[in-house]
Amino acid sequence: MPLPIAAVINHLLAPEPWAREKLARHAGKVALFDAGLLSLRLRVAADGMVEDAGEGSPDVTIRASMSDLPLIAQNREQAFSYVQIDGDADFAHTISQLAQSLRWEAEADLGRVIGDVAAVRLVGGVRHALDTAKTAQRKLAENLAEYFTEEQPLLVRPHAVNDFSAEVNRLRDDVERIAKRIEKLKGSR
Repeated sequence: MPLPIAAVINHLLAPEPWAREKLARHAGKVALFDAGLLSLRLRVAADGMVEDAGEGSPDVTIRASMSDLPLIAQNREQAFSYVQIDGDADFAHTISQLAQSLRWEAEADLGRVIGDVAAVRLVGGVRHALDTAKTAQRKLAENLAEYFTEEQPLLVRPHAVNDFSAEVNRLRDDVERIAKRIEKLKGSR
């Protein structure tokens, strides 16, 4: 029985012959995706699809910390900047290109079930709801930051901290200079 993640990846690869062709060049190679508690071994099949690799030595290992997984999901273009790669660089590069390029076409999958028009409207509605939620979250964060810096000052703006640090450094230097002058005056008596 194939791994569920392999089935999802194969679902993304199926309508993309260019992607399967790129992967087919690495047929038989194994990629290990290691996120600490979660790890996944996938082998590239001759047709460019993926399958469970079982045990064995991977050709490339891609490691990420669990805390970076949300960042990777949020910004796929920068995903490989959050990971450590060991092994076959060409294979890793192909995986990176596919991770950036492959997209799930929700409308196409839903269209087969509920019809094309309904699928486009449903996906559009979900995207609009997600955009609205992101905007509301951003505005809430901005309002809370303003409240806690201006009206109920529990937070300090970075430039205020920098100004305060500079003043403390100047005061420390002035005190050291005065202390040296006092010592010099005591010594000259």
